[in-house]
Formats: sequence, C-alpha cells, structure tokens
Amino acid sequence: MHHVVTLSYPDVPAQLLHMSVFSQSFSPCGRFLAAGNNYGEIAVFSLSAALSPDSTALNQKPVLTFTAHEGPVFSLLSTDCHLLSAGNGEISAWSWIVFLCQDNSLVVGGGDNNIHVMDLENGVFKTVLQGHSDYVHCVTVREREAEILSGGEDGAVRVWDSRTGQCVHCIEVYKYEVCARPQYGKWISCVTTDSDWMLCGGGPSLSLWHLRSLSPTSIFNLSGCQRQAAFHQDLILTVGEGAFVSHCLLGGEVKAQIPCTPQSLNTLQLNNNSTEHRVLTVGGSSDHIDVFTNLSYRAFSLRF
Repeated sequence: MHHVVTLSYPDVPAQLLHMSVFSQSFSPCGRFLAAGNNYGEIAVFSLSAALSPDSTALNQKPVLTFTAHEGPVFSLLSTDCHLLSAGNGEISAWSWIVFLCQDNSLVVGGGDNNIHVMDLENGVFKTVLQGHSDYVHCVTVREREAEILSGGEDGAVRVWDSRTGQCVHCIEVYKYEVCARPQYGKWISCVTTDSDWMLCGGGPSLSLWHLRSLSPTSIFNLSGCQRQAAFHQDLILTVGEGAFVSHCLLGGEVKAQIPCTPQSLNTLQLNNNSTEHRVLTVGGSSDHIDVFTNLSYRAFSLRF
C-alpha cells in the first residue's frame, strides 16, 4: 500500500518557500544591510534595530523592500553614495545619499565572457577586458597593485592590469592536480584577495595561492562547490553547498563548521563599516539571512 502525504504551510506564501538570497551589501555607515533575492527584490534591514537589546521579531523584518530587476539580483555593491545592483544584463544604482562619488570605477563580469569597467561619474563603460572563453562568474580588485582578478566558467583565473587592460597572468586552476575535481567541473565561482594572497574555488577545490609565485600553498578539503569566501584575521570563512559556514586555517585545516538556517549558501558578508554593528551575515536557499554577532554561533535571522 502506498501512502501519500501532503505537506501544507498554511501561513507561508509559496514565494517565500522557494526564495533564495543571492547577494548582500552593507551600507557605507554599516547600520543597514541590503539583500537581493531570486525574485528581483532588494530588502533593506536595520542592523541598529535588529541588534538592539529590546529587539522584537518586527525588527528582523525589512524596513524597505522594492523590486529592482525582473530576474534575480545576482550582485550588490555599496559605494560611498550608491547601492549598485546587477540583474540579467542590467545594472542599477540606488542612492544611499544624494552626493555624487568622484573618480570611482565599477568592474562588472558577465555572460558575454568579458569584464567591463564603468566610470561611475558619467555611467559610461570605459574599458573592456577580453580573454575568458566562457562567462565570468566573479571579479575582485587589488587596488594597491592596480589589478583586477576574474574567475570564469572556462576554469581560469585571470589577472589584469587595470591601467592597460592587459591580462598579465592566466591561472587554469583545474589543471593543477591538487586542485582538480573533475566530478564538479572546472568553473571558478569565487575569487578574493588579501595582499599577496588569493582564494579561489568552484569546481576545483577551494585553494590559497601566493600571487607572486602563482602557486597553490593550501588546499581546503571541503565537500561540494564553494560559492563565496573571505579572509578574516587568521581565518578563511567560506560558504557553498551545505548548511554551514566553514572556518579554515590558512594552512588548509578545516577548524569548524557552524550550522546555518538555509540548506545551501550563496553569499557571505562581513560588516567592516561599523564597529558598533560588526556582524557576519550569510544567505542562501531560504528567505532567512543568518546573523552572527560571534563567529561561533548564529545569533538570529533576518527575514524577507
């Protein structure tokens, strides 16, 4: 005999059940968090209210929600003046304050396999960096060295001279035996830097590279693909396929894995804009955004 069980969620809209958080960014003052989801919505949360000793469930809801794009909000970035959001083939700017930024550039990677550099003062793309043979998943900037790093579906991390637009190094991570995981593919989903060090991963294992020698120094034994990683003091924090934030030591050891609400994670952000509201936030396959006031445990969740 077969039994059919129907699960019902009488008070939960279907949209919330299928929501995923793809992107986050803190305001310049550090008192607000913006988050973008798969429905094209951006929600703005007040960290001041949510972290208050007399906070209620209402304080963990957005103070503002608006539709920014017709499709998912893939990326959010804050400048001193604007919140920038990227959707399918479009970039929008939303004012944090009313004054214009000076001498700012925005680096964008996308589905045309290229990296585009925009002058934010006049909204004109001034440079196109060409070299990837498939679409670009991630970009980061080394401002002191005037370099842009990009990771793509083609399995390459490219290092660009932002002054000349030339590719100065191409690292095909999947060709390194210690990094390769053919079962997951060769695509690069995350890349970030700190001084002379680079973290990258995706299909290949998350790995730490020395950018002067262009060689991997540590491999992190994490299951599944890592979607975002960050340097934090003497740790590496990373999220991906799994309901946890992994804490890794620079030498490659996985020190801890801290449980989260979403079953799979897409985005991780550290708030370095405010000492008063210094938190870690993570989001993924849920309408919840977990907030960590201490890296060792989840304090509470914000909700769309």
